[in-house]
Amino acid sequence: MIRNASARNGPELTWFKSSYSDSSSGNDCVEVATTPRTVHIRDSKNANGPRLSLAPTTWADFLVYATGG
Repeated sequence: MIRNASARNGPELTWFKSSYSDSSSGNDCVEVATTPRTVHIRDSKNANGPRLSLAPTTWADFLVYATGG
């Protein structure tokens, strides 16, 4: 993942974008910011838009599903 810190989100969230995001527009990706109790997810094209927040275990379960593991 590529670290993509965003000042407008305050110092407590550091957003990451997948290094697999290789479209013609570098902003076509989902970004993730983790804290000990929550995984925050947003659309990189709309950084100030809606966000999804999940428990780390739920995010881990999703990743297993999404990667076919």
